[in-house]
Amino acid sequence: MLQRLIAKLCVGFFLLNSQVLMATQQITVATFNVSMEAENYLPRGTRGNTQVLIDVLANGEHPQVKNIAAIIQRVRPDILLLNEFDYIENPAQGIEAFIKNYLQQPQAGSEPIDYPYYYYNTVNTGQPSPFDLDNDGEATGVGADAWGFGFYPGQYGMVLLSKYPIALDQVRTFQHFKWQDMPGHLVTTKADGSAWYSNDAWQQFPLSSKAHWDIPVQVDGITIHVLASHPTPPVFDGPENRNGKRNHDEIRFWADYLMSEQSGYIYDDQGSKGGLLGDARFVILGDLNASAEGEGDALLAGISALIKHQKVNSDFIPTSVGGAEHSPDREFGARHTAGWRMRADYVLPSRQGFNITDGGIFWPAKADADYRLVGTRDASSDHRLVWLTLQLTD
Repeated sequence: MLQRLIAKLCVGFFLLNSQVLMATQQITVATFNVSMEAENYLPRGTRGNTQVLIDVLANGEHPQVKNIAAIIQRVRPDILLLNEFDYIENPAQGIEAFIKNYLQQPQAGSEPIDYPYYYYNTVNTGQPSPFDLDNDGEATGVGADAWGFGFYPGQYGMVLLSKYPIALDQVRTFQHFKWQDMPGHLVTTKADGSAWYSNDAWQQFPLSSKAHWDIPVQVDGITIHVLASHPTPPVFDGPENRNGKRNHDEIRFWADYLMSEQSGYIYDDQGSKGGLLGDARFVILGDLNASAEGEGDALLAGISALIKHQKVNSDFIPTSVGGAEHSPDREFGARHTAGWRMRADYVLPSRQGFNITDGGIFWPAKADADYRLVGTRDASSDHRLVWLTLQLTD
């Protein structure tokens, strides 16, 4: 009798779990570098601040942002990371204004879309340091002398939008993790072999040029860890390649975070140590500023280690007709996610817990009516929205 009861309970649990998965079936997850930072809306060479984006979001009439909203409404992701969305402390003036005045309004013939949940936080870009980090003889506190390149705190920030609840009390941030605390970090030196950064600067130097976030999203009782970041471009430096090395180690951070034997050194901004343990479901999202195909200036070892990671499913590579048409002379043009001809933006799910059923890059062909949404740099962004549709599995 007891054995029959246990068997019935086990069957019931299996059916209930299956029903939960079937209720959701699949979700669409996306990343989009939207270029929604002040200098994008000002004459070239003009420096701005967060008030610029506040004003853009207030009236819902900016054509570039309306096109960005239209793209999002076309693809309709359930979970969406926005890179280069300026950090605005008051969400009513920032992300909530974007949702209310743009996403919740029909754009270019698309149905409105709503995101009742979001996560945003401070980033290192534009945060002034007291040091001459670029060694040009002057400590300005801005630009390359900020802890992450930027001219005001929060420039090039990021925000996660979700149709599903976010476990805000379980979010882990790594904005202040020190680069020196990564074992085997790449070393930046001057031509004479001496350290590029002063000892005082190096003691305070964060690894993240913006931030690294682990954001647990609850999808019908199932936790999906969104691992969000935006590593520095591996350019705008000199022979020392300080940005290229930082980009490499920012990407490597996630590869280590996924492995218990490699993540022991990691600590978050709340002081908790370690990485993502066990067989947790995750999706790595963001503009990684590195090409898995070896295009561009990034150190290939960093992105290759992540793409080939045993826990990462990179089998499905999103493509677009527009990208191939834009770069007919490039072997990997269909995989490009930016107008400057490189695969830079990624949606990388875990092998555990998902099957990839579809995906793509929003880059219509020139003959497509939607091409006007991406046809020029000023139409929307110099990046394209990248998405995957994921079937939840046991």
